[in-house]
Amino acid sequence: QVQLVESGGGLVQPGGSLRLSCAASGGTFSSFAMGWFRQAPGKEREFVAGISWSGGNTDYADSVKGRFTISRDNAKNTVYLQMSALQPADTAVYSCAVRIRFSYTWNRPGDYDYWGQGTQVTVSS
Repeated sequence: QVQLVESGGGLVQPGGSLRLSCAASGGTFSSFAMGWFRQAPGKEREFVAGISWSGGNTDYADSVKGRFTISRDNAKNTVYLQMSALQPADTAVYSCAVRIRFSYTWNRPGDYDYWGQGTQVTVSS
């Protein structure tokens, strides 16, 4: 059983930055691909970014490319999401997830096996 705990969310003005963290426990973190998803009120869960077990492969949703960066520190069992140039449309609950099985795609929530509770990000002036 893998446990995931997100942190780093909050209220930020448009154009601002935040860094989210996701700490994992209960499994071999360095073996897992990881993903970040978000869900805004009244909308479906949306893929944001994914990273392979080594950090060598990453993928991003078109809406965040060039603004968000996913990274990981396997020594700390933690994955990060650095967010910059934030916009009101980025307001959502952000959740990290573990993908144990191999997949050629990153953006399907059903491919992920464990999820954190999420952290709220609100972009507003």
